[in-house]
This record gives sequence, structure tokens and C-alpha cells, in this order.
Amino acid sequence: MRTLRVIPWAVVAPMVASAAHAQVAGGIVDDDPAIREYVLQNANGTRVRFLNYGATVTAVEVPDREGSNANVVLSYPRESDYRRGSQGNWFGSIVGRYAGRIADARFPLGGRTVALEPNNGPNALHGGGGQGPDRAIWSVREFSDQRGVGAVLRHVSPAGAQGFPGRLTITVVYRLSDDDALTTEISATTDAPTVVNLTNHAYFNLAGAGSGTIEDHVLRIAADQMVVTRDGGIPTGALAGVSGTPFDFRDPQAIGARIDVTDRAIKPLSGYDHGWVLRGGVTEAPRGVAVLTDPVSGRMLTIETTEPSIQVYTAEHMDGSEAGSAGPLIKRAGVALETQHFADSPNHPAFPSTVLRPDERFESMTVWRFGVLER
Repeated sequence: MRTLRVIPWAVVAPMVASAAHAQVAGGIVDDDPAIREYVLQNANGTRVRFLNYGATVTAVEVPDREGSNANVVLSYPRESDYRRGSQGNWFGSIVGRYAGRIADARFPLGGRTVALEPNNGPNALHGGGGQGPDRAIWSVREFSDQRGVGAVLRHVSPAGAQGFPGRLTITVVYRLSDDDALTTEISATTDAPTVVNLTNHAYFNLAGAGSGTIEDHVLRIAADQMVVTRDGGIPTGALAGVSGTPFDFRDPQAIGARIDVTDRAIKPLSGYDHGWVLRGGVTEAPRGVAVLTDPVSGRMLTIETTEPSIQVYTAEHMDGSEAGSAGPLIKRAGVALETQHFADSPNHPAFPSTVLRPDERFESMTVWRFGVLER
């Protein structure tokens, strides 16, 4: 049976918090009454939870090969953690207005220079400082139809937010189908020329959140090239072939197999925080671009998207000092697989354009399709 429920966060949060955090006095003591958690459930019992704050996916509960459900995305135990939490996690939220980095927090547009609020050294990361869509309360309208159960979320980002020109109206549709696929459709319109690059920033651990690192997860990416970056993760404007490098995931590879290998030219540091150039570029319909599997639980995630790139980030900054819903957030506790346009595109005319004008509509679709490996 498909269902959609809306529950005040203060009521539902103790249900999703682990026993390790059950000692919080009175459960949730600092909740915002305007924030709600919505629960989507399909006929198989798969559940997706999200907040109207940041359009944030807080849980995706899917079965392993034995039929046992677990939450496979990282999350916080309290809603106040999302409001107060490190702006460096963006757990499950819609990030923007520009996902990825923009060099020196500025870019040219229409003959002038647009200045953003830096939040990553001199650069703007995921829109920069100030209030982005990840820190806004969205309107929510639920629905159920032949294709599944879901919700339509809407947020209006005022002109000048984070420094971006144009009043941007953003719509996100989350849809859970009975074949255990969660589809995210993002669209946006503007009343003045601007740049847009929106994505969901979930971190996955298919063994279950709190189950160690994702180094043993196996990843395949349909990409022959990657975006070359310089210090600070800023693209140089060049693309490089993945053959013979730690970025070659054309055949399935354990994430941890080469994660600490360094390459002076294109991977000076351990870990992954890079963009792969997906085969097919920008497409009208989603196509399969990546597969993530956990050999132990048997869980499998296939990613389909219309976007030209996938940014893979292995949570290098997490050090165990911050608490998640399932325990301390340790280094490589999850992997973000952000389907999007290239970082810093507004400063690189050769990259696919991210400019949006008043007579245009930004549209992006990504599907997270969950399943299990055959024995």
C-alpha cells in the first residue's frame, strides 16, 4: 500500500534517531514548529523521508538481499542540526543556486561581473554564503498517481540571494515508485538572466548509515573523461582522459582501491572530490550513468540522469566530531554522487552553459533506482 504521511519533526525524529542518541532529554527539545518531515512509502514497504526545510531527504529505507530495510543516506538526528549544522555537509538537501564551486566567488554575466558571498576560502561552494535553497522552508503539495507517490516542493529565491541576479522560482518533485526508484525532477524559472545549477546532495552508504566507510563499495561510472582541477577544487577548463588514472571507473572498481593514490597533475590529494564527464552530455531523458553496490549487504543503486556530469565526493572532511543519526560522522562515512553541470561553468565558456534567461526553463531529472545484487 502506498502512503504519504506528514508528521511534525518533534514526533517523528525519535523514531529515526538511533539508540545511541536516545538519551537526548525529551527527544527533540529545539524543534521549529514550521518544519515537517514527510514520509513516502511504496507497496514494497520502501520508505523515503524528507523535510520541507531545504527539500532535504533525511532517509531512504531500502531492503538488502535478505529483505531487511536500512537507511542508506547520512542524516542528522535533530532538525536543529540541519539549521545549525556544518555548511559542508548539505545532507540530502537541494543545493544551489549553483552546485559546485565558482572561482573567487565571481563570474561574468551580460557584460558585468556578478559577485557572490564566498564560503570556501575565496570561492563560492554550492551557492556561497547566505541563505540558499538548502536553508529555506519550502511549500509542499503531496500527490499519488499511477506512477507512484510523491510531493511537489516549491521555493522562491529572491533576486540578490547569495549575490545571484534574478528572482528564481524552484520546483522539485520527489516521486517514489513501486519498483523502488526515487525520481527527483528539478525545474526553475527566472525574471532576469542568471546562472543555475541545482542538485540533491545526499551521501550514500548502502551498508546502512553508520556502518563504517564506503571504501569497499564498488562503483562504475560511464565516463571517459574527468574535469581537471587546480588548488581549491577549481576547474582549470581542461578535461583529461581517465584511462590509466585513479579516475577510471568504466569497469566496476572498489572506491577505496585507488582513493589514496595521488597524481601530481590531476589528483594531488587523497580522496575524491571531482567531476566526471558523463557520456552523452545533456540529454532530454535520463540515461544510466553510474552503479554503486555494496557486496556485503547486496544493495545496489543505479543512477540515471539528464545531466552532463557527476561529482563524486567521499566525505573527506568528516572526522568523527559531529554526530549523525546513526553515530559519529567519520571520514568516508558516505559518498555523494551529485548529478549536475560542471563546477565553475560561468567562468569557462567551453563548458556546457548554465545561463538561464527569463524566456527559458531549467529542467533536470535524476533517478535513484535501488535493487539487490543477484547471488
